[in-house]
Amino acid sequence: MNAPMRPPQRTLSLPRPYLLFLGDISEKSFAKTAYGLADWAGDQCIGEFSLGEAAVTTGPPSMSPAQAVSLGAKSLVIGVANPGGIIPGAWCPALVEALDAGLHIVSGLHVSLASIPALREAASRGKRRLIDIRRPPQNIPVGSGRKRSGKRLLTVGTDCALGKKYTALALQRAFAARGVPADFRATGQTGIMIAGSGIPMDAVVSDFESGAAEMLSPDAADDHWDVIEGQGSLFNPSYAAVSLGLLHGSQPDVFVVCHDPTRKNILGLEGFKVPSIEEVIDLTIRLGSLTNADIRCGGVSLNSSSFGAEEAQKLFAEEAERLGLPVGDPMRGGESFEALVENCFR
Repeated sequence: MNAPMRPPQRTLSLPRPYLLFLGDISEKSFAKTAYGLADWAGDQCIGEFSLGEAAVTTGPPSMSPAQAVSLGAKSLVIGVANPGGIIPGAWCPALVEALDAGLHIVSGLHVSLASIPALREAASRGKRRLIDIRRPPQNIPVGSGRKRSGKRLLTVGTDCALGKKYTALALQRAFAARGVPADFRATGQTGIMIAGSGIPMDAVVSDFESGAAEMLSPDAADDHWDVIEGQGSLFNPSYAAVSLGLLHGSQPDVFVVCHDPTRKNILGLEGFKVPSIEEVIDLTIRLGSLTNADIRCGGVSLNSSSFGAEEAQKLFAEEAERLGLPVGDPMRGGESFEALVENCFR
């Protein structure tokens, strides 16, 4: 029998829409946060703000903080993920300008915004918020393992950084397009900025990881789906802890395995091979059954960005035949991805 329902806990909530800040970067790879927002929350991006001659653009019009405020922007988001997660001194005048114009600042970098005196003083002066995404909410409970109402889907991976966020976002949109009630539940910095709320799982103390996942996906109507962004990999020596806590706390009814067929070694750990899709399915079911005995695999999401269109479709068909599961790429869509969607909520 289920324990009494507890009220949903508050998670981080962000003031939107956004002005995307690109600083002075010249490499697109450092702007992955801004690109993620432009790709998946374009309607929440008023414009972008760069220093000097913009070498990188994500699409929205270029404008000043004051112009963005006049168009309804609430926050400036640091859309850069640079080495070390730092805020260079050269950025500070622009960030102060944004605060003085009336914008809050949202950052997913490692450095605390409030640790920079100029930003702290400007925020206090204008009563603006300095919001660090990698700060989990307070009073996270220890996981209870209690069975919750509603349905849940979790994206899991053979490794990190191969499409778990994009797959979860695409599945949530596909569910909604079919009239299936569904919410995307963000667990990483860019996902939180896209959704406007969530919990940064990589900043939660391990003992409270499953409790945080329970907070993120509370009791819901029986026909409602929480589509939960996965983190790390159960096979990654560095990040398996966050993956396991998220699996136990999410209690997924369905999981989707995300895989990059071109990756041979665990990212950044050359001595460790990427596991097979079958190994991930088997281990996820064995570990996930602790909190949901009915857990099942809904299919496989392949990152096929390195393949041509015909080659990708051939790969999807071969893998689907081999695994006995639908296989597709959410960024390509098409019949293969539609079959994956349908199998998830059947």
